[in-house]
Amino acid sequence: MAYDSNDGVARLAAVLDARMKDHADKPLCLDFAEIQADGSLLSNTFPIPHNDYRVCRQLTIGKTGDAFCDVRADEHSGKAYLPESMRQLQAGDRVLIAWVQDTAVVIDIITRPV
Repeated sequence: MAYDSNDGVARLAAVLDARMKDHADKPLCLDFAEIQADGSLLSNTFPIPHNDYRVCRQLTIGKTGDAFCDVRADEHSGKAYLPESMRQLQAGDRVLIAWVQDTAVVIDIITRPV
């Protein structure tokens, strides 16, 4: 039996086609959000629980002043310390988020120019 003569298969194909278009045609969406005290995000569109978003790696390095690598140059050596501009996320930070399919990803902390 050919599939094109089966009404059930034709309806299923139409539904699948419509659903795929709904998901595939969504553009990349950027939004602003604020980190809340409980670790959740409050975006401009809706709240996002702590476990429902991801964070870019550079925002998890550490706290301001943490030593994060050894520096050696000839006879001089020492440690490089994390500057304020590279610290990890904390409550009250305004952040840029990108939507990757159904997952929010924190890209970076948003600050005012100095």
